[in-house]
Amino acid sequence: MSGGTLLGGRVVHVQAAGGHRSGIEPVLLAAFVPARPGERVLEFGSGAGAGLLCLAARVAGARGVGVEIDPGQVALAAANAAASGLAGVEFVAADVAGWRAEGGFDHAMANPPWHGAGTASPDAGRERAKRGAEGLLAGWIAGLARPLRHRGTLSLVVAAAAVPAALAGFAASGCGGVALLPLWPRAGLAAKLVLLRAAKGARGPFRVMPGLVLHDGAGFTAAAEAVLRDGVGIAGG
Repeated sequence: MSGGTLLGGRVVHVQAAGGHRSGIEPVLLAAFVPARPGERVLEFGSGAGAGLLCLAARVAGARGVGVEIDPGQVALAAANAAASGLAGVEFVAADVAGWRAEGGFDHAMANPPWHGAGTASPDAGRERAKRGAEGLLAGWIAGLARPLRHRGTLSLVVAAAAVPAALAGFAASGCGGVALLPLWPRAGLAAKLVLLRAAKGARGPFRVMPGLVLHDGAGFTAAAEAVLRDGVGIAGG
């Protein structure tokens, strides 16, 4: 195992030494979810818990359920939640394709497998976490939208190339009012990743929000540090 913390030490995040390891994507995603105290949040592909735990640490009283196919990751996530003192978050070992929620949710989120072509990883867990079969994104969006309450939000972090598929998935699942926030690796460079947020039953216009520049010459930008270390929300999150 490999120890570590997130949000400036507020979240304990121990990961497996090998296989898939989370980057900053779930932390950015959690900051984008507009959860409020007492609300219920669903995450698909929760891994060792980075996303839900960061959200629960930022929003006191928020409750969450993470669904993850790998039982080893689920055990790590549960241990991380306990070590972080976040009792309102639970993790379930299940395939999201067949899992059905008990009760409704105010928000849903995912960092889905979005890699397309490329060299496959020899590690099965890493390959499963990174690369999805055709139609997987639409299936995840449908599964996340199903238990959402009316006007509940659905947030994703995906590759820029996956935006058309995500928009189609939102539309097919009755989620509208889509907002896109670019994540620029450096000022002046094209965004490789974006944050997307839609609301169930909403019909508002598509919006491109002011983006976030992640790096400058010294490392993370001050704006990125505020999110990654200080737990500041992004664009209403």
